[in-house]
Amino acid sequence: MLENALGLLNAGLDAIQARLAWVATDPFDWKFYLQVCSWSVCLFESYLLLRQFPLYSKTEPPPVLAEHFKPETFQKSQAYGKDKAKFSLVSGLYKQVVDSAFLHYGLMAWSWKVGGKIISLLGYGPEYEILQSIAFAFTLFFVSSLPSLPLSVYQTFVLEEKHGFNKTTPALFVTDLVKSWAIGFVIGAPFLAGFLSIFKWAGDRSVPWLMAFLLIFQLSMVVLYPTVIQPLFNKLSPLPEGDLRGRIESLATKLDFPLKHLYEIDGSKRSSHSNAYFFGLPWSKHIVIFDTLIKQSKPEEVEAVLAHELGHWYYKHPTKLLVLSQIHIFTILALFPAFLRAPPLLRAFDFPPSVAAKPPTIVAFLLYQMLLTPLEAVVGIAMNAVSRRFEYQADRFACELQTMLKDEKMADIGDRLGRALVTLHVENLSTVWVDWLYSAYHHSHPTLTERLRALDGYKGAVAAAQSSAAKKEL
Repeated sequence: MLENALGLLNAGLDAIQARLAWVATDPFDWKFYLQVCSWSVCLFESYLLLRQFPLYSKTEPPPVLAEHFKPETFQKSQAYGKDKAKFSLVSGLYKQVVDSAFLHYGLMAWSWKVGGKIISLLGYGPEYEILQSIAFAFTLFFVSSLPSLPLSVYQTFVLEEKHGFNKTTPALFVTDLVKSWAIGFVIGAPFLAGFLSIFKWAGDRSVPWLMAFLLIFQLSMVVLYPTVIQPLFNKLSPLPEGDLRGRIESLATKLDFPLKHLYEIDGSKRSSHSNAYFFGLPWSKHIVIFDTLIKQSKPEEVEAVLAHELGHWYYKHPTKLLVLSQIHIFTILALFPAFLRAPPLLRAFDFPPSVAAKPPTIVAFLLYQMLLTPLEAVVGIAMNAVSRRFEYQADRFACELQTMLKDEKMADIGDRLGRALVTLHVENLSTVWVDWLYSAYHHSHPTLTERLRALDGYKGAVAAAQSSAAKKEL
């Protein structure tokens, strides 16, 4: 059966490659196409910011939030949002100009040449394509990331500092940067080696094997990131015994949530923003709560936030998102072979004929991904829509806990979740006036106004269902 499935899959992939055969033979100005696409996306994102910007001039919050925001807090929120919008507009255009210049002057071709020189110093020649690919990838990453460093410095030490959120010291900033680069190399080099080895081994039949490899890598990172990587940047400590721990453990037990560890993370080490999340494999889950969230909210409100997070687990949202990501990855990989053996593609980006004649896999793949820029923007909008739907479902789950668990202590959990969401927005100075198109493109969560309105609807539905059930009993 597996052999037949693979046969059908390969036949379908062959048909796709036949349709795209022109890519390997026909000349096309791919560089101009990419410049047009990347600038179109950049200008569209700038247009969205300009749509959003006038909303920061409003002097009062939406009526549903008026009682929750003090005038001075709302003004701080508006000022913070306006400054972030200005920064996003300038930094977005700056990055686009830099990327466009890199593209025009052949940064990728130069990086491949430098990668070859690096491995030659180690005694290896161009026949060691995988080794040169690793050197190329990290050369390209290092050079292309340098222009954005001043933006990161400004964002951390000027923008976030101005509004009272930055807790990062210059020494910590540099340490984090060096650590992230080192981790990128330690993980990225073996990953690239494995990824490229599968291409070399399987050739045109590499798609199912690459899918399996990427899935294993994703699942491995689910375990490795919070247990090995994140502790290099933050301290995870067991949540102390007390009211909050008791509430969370009790809720997890009632829902049969496989809670293994309950952590508090020192998010305040870098920022006063707050959050909470869970991670792990299906049979072993870990919950992480930012110390800032614990300080800013009451235990019963943090419990409500965690009830929302457990809603994601109950409805299997992480698994569904993983499936969607696999479909997305499959689509990308299925179309790639046509671009793998396409000398005109590399020639369009200034690679010499000797390299373009036999395109290196990593170069062809990176160029191919860049060509997908406009499609990826559309995929991002679709994924945001899915994510927002999941957020609504998780909110509804929290509101229905009283009925589900038959626990009167959960009667007000919808109200508690609403208060917690308001507190998070107030403490984080989050924007409360949001343009609908800007939100659709950028936000994976509904706006606060939308969520509070939905919570009222869920609470009303639960109350109506309980009233109906009580009448039937009578």
